[in-house]
Amino acid sequence: MPAESPAVDAVTRLAELPGIPEQVEAAREACTRLRWHQALRRRIPEAAAESRVRGAFASAELEGASVPVDVLRDVVRGAATWSAEPDPVERTVRGVVAATAETEHVVPVVLTAPLQALARLHTAAARDLVDDPAALGRPRLAGEDCRELTDLGAAPDPAVVSARLRAVTEVLLATPRLPVVVAAALVHAELATVRPFVRGNAVVARALDRAVVQAGGLDPTGVAVTEAGHGAGGGAAYLGALVAYGRGDVAGVGLWVSHCCTAVRAAAAAGEEVADAVLAGRLG
Repeated sequence: MPAESPAVDAVTRLAELPGIPEQVEAAREACTRLRWHQALRRRIPEAAAESRVRGAFASAELEGASVPVDVLRDVVRGAATWSAEPDPVERTVRGVVAATAETEHVVPVVLTAPLQALARLHTAAARDLVDDPAALGRPRLAGEDCRELTDLGAAPDPAVVSARLRAVTEVLLATPRLPVVVAAALVHAELATVRPFVRGNAVVARALDRAVVQAGGLDPTGVAVTEAGHGAGGGAAYLGALVAYGRGDVAGVGLWVSHCCTAVRAAAAAGEEVADAVLAGRLG
């Protein structure tokens, strides 16, 4: 058997940090409970669609762009439309909704053609945010900068981005034989830290996280609200965990992985709320 890449080995080592195996198992058990919810015997598509609505709401809030969840639900189901001349908040929310919706379609390819999945998610997320359409679906080029997530420091040079994206691709291709929650944690943090795109990086990172959790079999139903899990402790806690990861030391990276395990448990709990609402016919 060929040796694993350093990035894949890193996931394995992270999964063995003190306290992490127990948290990984707790995340898996939470998703297993969700999978056996009575509503998911026959109504997975309905519950998964509602999960994406609530996930888009939570992801938009983490972007500082809040829109009522009922409005998002109406837009997604075609009962309402966006403004003809959207303001910056609406443009951000539109991208979040589009990227979260696109996760449904990239699940079949995210672990086999990762760059294709990333390109599709970014095109959806940033269509209304970039001035040059040529910047959609591809990493930053020389001379292109990213000014998002400045609390994480300056975005790396595009040459660094290329190498780090290769590592992300290696982890995604290896995810079927890795602890999925740790693999998802690593690729999520890498995208947010490296910021490969001119705009929309955190939105893409959260959408990718959702797709990996489903494609990797941790939550095959797609009902866990992963974005709500990351926002459960508030935006400051989410950003603080990413800052800790960006330090690169064992304690900081371990804190991020622990955050992600906790987030999966919260995501599964939010998914159970979705399933309860579907079963009771209480969706708006």
